[in-house]
Amino acid sequence: MSTLPSPVLTDRFARAFEFASVVHASQVRKGTSIPYIAHLIGVASVVLEHGADEDTAIAALLHDAPEDQGGRAMLAQIKARFGDRVEQIVEGCTDTFEAKKPPWRDRKIAYIQHLESADLATCLVSTADKLHNARAILQDLRNLGPEVFQRFSASQEQTGWYYESVGAALHRRLAGTEAVALANELRHAIGEIAAHKGGDRFRAGVSLAREGAECPHR
Repeated sequence: MSTLPSPVLTDRFARAFEFASVVHASQVRKGTSIPYIAHLIGVASVVLEHGADEDTAIAALLHDAPEDQGGRAMLAQIKARFGDRVEQIVEGCTDTFEAKKPPWRDRKIAYIQHLESADLATCLVSTADKLHNARAILQDLRNLGPEVFQRFSASQEQTGWYYESVGAALHRRLAGTEAVALANELRHAIGEIAAHKGGDRFRAGVSLAREGAECPHR
């Protein structure tokens, strides 16, 4: 071939993948030996399959970088390297920039409230992130049983409440868009976790969220 086809994704996406690979090089998924980059690739893949543009796909690759690797300083690096819009989406997907994280319950309640008015690109990345996580929880619940929930700082009941609350908020926010199909997938995955053997306390948390109850303290 004398010429190469015009790329759908430019070298910005390739640079973002390289940057994410370096930033998260020492991380693995909780309780596993799976390189953390696998999760970021998965989230980027999901958003691209649901109509994301390049900025949103780059943000999907980098959505955990500030929370895990440097807070506001990392966000500033992302802005310098990839621009304002990527920075804004990543910021919208981050529930804390503090090295010493605030209490889990307070953080998650604030994040759910934030999603109610977050921009659609942020909600798309957040939905893909939660869906990828929910699928991983379901797979590990099938393979390992309820001990999978011991990986999390929250209780099983709190985790169920959080996932159901996030899923509902994202479904409301994405209603009327093509991405609502992704929100539907998330809610289905949450339901599968709740229905699976060993997910009893997760199911109790889901029920609390559906009843409009507050997040349990433990």
